[in-house]
Amino acid sequence: MDARKNLRMGRLSAVLRVRAALLTRGRARMRVRGRPRPKGVRAAAPPRPRPWVAAGGWRPACGSSLAGCRGQATVEAAFLLPALCVLVLLLVQPGILLYDRMVMEGAAADACRLLATTSNSREGAQEQCEAYVRRRLGAVPQQDCFHVHGPQCTWDIRLEGDEASQSVRVSIATEARPLPLLGTAASLLGIVNGRGNFVVEVSVAQQVQPAWVGNSAAGGDPAAWIGAWLDEA
Repeated sequence: MDARKNLRMGRLSAVLRVRAALLTRGRARMRVRGRPRPKGVRAAAPPRPRPWVAAGGWRPACGSSLAGCRGQATVEAAFLLPALCVLVLLLVQPGILLYDRMVMEGAAADACRLLATTSNSREGAQEQCEAYVRRRLGAVPQQDCFHVHGPQCTWDIRLEGDEASQSVRVSIATEARPLPLLGTAASLLGIVNGRGNFVVEVSVAQQVQPAWVGNSAAGGDPAAWIGAWLDEA
């Protein structure tokens, strides 16, 4: 009897201890919840639902978070960077050819004014005019994409007329190598020559004397004009 009584008492005491521990924890939680919040401390905001999830719309294909989609940008860049490089080349190539053409037209116009005041009867006049044009063309960089300079210079300068002519003409031509990745496309389109280079050519013509000078009685002879002035005097 004593053994059974002691066993029952032990079980009862264990149950009472468990209940007392649970009651103590519950009271502690109630004290914490009921305690007033200090000033300046904000309550933690509840997590905001993602807009695409709340609206029932698009969800990330890689999972519930965007952390698994980081490799997607790398794949997109692998396809986007080559296309971007080709686009930049397509914008730069016309700019190079336009720059060459502007410099060549300026040199040809200045050479026309020089020819209009130069006589071919003077020794070395044509060579001096051509040397002047080449100095003006020095503004074009000696790079194959601007001007193919080697192994043989591709400048082709043609001078026509002098001060005794009705008009003078200067023609300038050169070659420029296409930028990388554009040479094959240019060959298929047929806009390059047999050496695979662009051909840039300009021609400028100019009247030596105005029209009213040719229609006058003295014409283009300087001595006749001097005589006309002496007669008027």
